[in-house]
Amino acid sequence: MLLSDEEIERRLAGRKGWRREGGAIVRELDRGDFVGSVRFVDAIVEPAEELGHHPDLEISWGAVTVRISTHSEGGITASDFELAERIDALA
Repeated sequence: MLLSDEEIERRLAGRKGWRREGGAIVRELDRGDFVGSVRFVDAIVEPAEELGHHPDLEISWGAVTVRISTHSEGGITASDFELAERIDALA
C-alpha cells in the first residue's frame, strides 16, 4: 500500500540523509573510494535478498546513490523504509 505524502515526510524526518525524489526515497553515501563503494553495494545484497526488495544503485567512484521504490505499487511503501533502515545499519 502506498504511503501518504504526510507519512512519507514523517518517516523521512527520522532517516538521516534520505530525501524524496518523486516516487522514491534516495540517499547518497560517501564510501571514500571505488573499492569502498563496491564493497558497500555488495553488503546491500543480503538485506535486499532477505526482504525481497531491491534498490536501484549507482556507483560513482567514491559514492553510492541508493534509490528505493516499490515498483509494483508505483511509489513509496513501508517496505522502502524497512530496506532504508537496513541500509542505514550498514552505513
